[in-house]
Amino acid sequence: MDVQLIVAVIVVVAIVAGVGWWAAQRQRSERLRERFGPEYERAVRGAQDRGKAESELMARQERVEALEIRPLEQATRDRFASRWANVQALFVDDPLRAVGQADELIGEVMAARGYPVSNFEQRVADVSVDHPHVVDHYRTAHAIAGRQRSGTADTEQLRQAMVHYRALFADLLETPDATPPEPASARRADQATRGEPIASEAKRASEAEQAAAPESEREPARRS
Repeated sequence: MDVQLIVAVIVVVAIVAGVGWWAAQRQRSERLRERFGPEYERAVRGAQDRGKAESELMARQERVEALEIRPLEQATRDRFASRWANVQALFVDDPLRAVGQADELIGEVMAARGYPVSNFEQRVADVSVDHPHVVDHYRTAHAIAGRQRSGTADTEQLRQAMVHYRALFADLLETPDATPPEPASARRADQATRGEPIASEAKRASEAEQAAAPESEREPARRS
C-alpha cells in the first residue's frame, strides 16, 4: 500500500475519532447541564476547568444513585410541615432560635429521605443531584445560621435565612402545595419571614376586646 494512502487513512481515522470524542463530550456536557441546571455553571466556575467539574458532578450523581433515596409518606410529610409551621411561628418572638431549629429540621428531613448527613459539604453535594435549583438556598441559609451562632447576623439576615430554608424544605417534601393549613400565628410568622406587613399586636388586642364586649357596648359596624 502506498505510504501516502496509509497516512491519509490514519489522518481520516484520527479525524473521525476526534469528532466522535468531541460529540460524546458535548453530549455529556448537555446531559449534566440539563440535570444540574445552575449548579452545573457554579461547579464549572469553581473548578475553572470544565472537564474536572463535569467529572465531579458525575461522581455526585453516581453516589446518590447508589443511595436509597425515598419519598416521604403522607403522615411524615404532614408531621414535618406542622413542625415547620411551629418554627415559623417561633421566628416572630425568637429569630435566632428559629433559624437554628430550621437548620436542624432540614437535616432531619434529609435523613428521613435517606440522605447521609455526616457533614455539610457532603449534604450539599448530595442534595444538588435531585434538587439543583434550591441547593444554593441551603448554602446561603447555612452560612447565615453560622453567623447567627457567632452572634454576627442581624434580624434581616435571619429573615432571609428562613426564606432560603423554606424553599429547600418545600422541595425536599416534594409537595409544596399540599402542606396542611397553618394556624394564625404561623401565618403571621410566614408574613414576617417574607417581609410582608402584619397587623400590630395592639390592633389585634383591640379587635379581640371588641369581639368579647357585650353587644350593647360594641361599636356599630361600619357601613361599606
